[in-house]
Amino acid sequence: MQIKDFTIDQNLKELTEHRTVVLPMACYETTINQNIHGHIPLHWHEELQFVLVRRGEAVFQINERKVTVREGEGLYINSSCLHMAQEKNGSGCVYICLNVSPSFVLSQDLFTTFVLPYVQATNLSYLHLVPKELWANNILDSIVKINQLLKGKPPYYEIDISLQLALIWKNLIINGVPLEYEQNEIVKNQRMRQMLEWIHTHYAEKILLDDLAQAGGLSRSECCRYFKRILKKTPLNYVTDYRIQKSLLLLQQTESNVTDVAYKVGFNSTSYFIEKFRKSMNMTPLAYKKAKCDRSL
Repeated sequence: MQIKDFTIDQNLKELTEHRTVVLPMACYETTINQNIHGHIPLHWHEELQFVLVRRGEAVFQINERKVTVREGEGLYINSSCLHMAQEKNGSGCVYICLNVSPSFVLSQDLFTTFVLPYVQATNLSYLHLVPKELWANNILDSIVKINQLLKGKPPYYEIDISLQLALIWKNLIINGVPLEYEQNEIVKNQRMRQMLEWIHTHYAEKILLDDLAQAGGLSRSECCRYFKRILKKTPLNYVTDYRIQKSLLLLQQTESNVTDVAYKVGFNSTSYFIEKFRKSMNMTPLAYKKAKCDRSL
């Protein structure tokens, strides 16, 4: 199963429920370019995420760090970390995505000692899983086995999945990352989320840098530095990109027109919307609308 149009709320939390009928987890294959945005947009969730790239390669951004993950490699993304993914060089990247509730990784008696400290660590937003490292290769093998178990559902597969999750976590711990807990990092991430939440609430309105900085409790210059350091773009560019993302679903509605969509997502000029849309999507909004409508017939 692929989630092509997962939804996020105003503070970027993914709203997809990552669980099977009986387990607080989900495992599915994702083809990045089949997502409605052409990439996996910035979001976060409380579940831990494990990724195994089956084909191609992708650039993942986790908080302010970027990492290229190639075929056969993987990634661990910690709970509540902002992340996004984009395929690299048109490689048609496909990856297995395993999302699991932290409380399901180990039994309740072991959770406080062996899981919670890693979830709360501020220096462990992600781990790059490279097969040449034995501990990482063991994690990648377990991701494959869990995916197979969920597809086949043999007798007692739920117990086998629990065993594989315990092995994953044991190997993650074996890696030996010294854990750190920096209050500055916690505050920085909170402020970034507050500013993003403000944008996602008010994107259809006129957005001023002063309002955005106030939402994060920062000066104008600090606000700009946060965006450039974490998202590698200016606040204005992020707002424009987000408005274009929001326009994609609206353009697929048969009754919509380009001008109405432009104003609904916060552009005050149709020509400016078309210019920015073309730069972002390599086609005009009308061409995008026709392509999507024709495909649905």
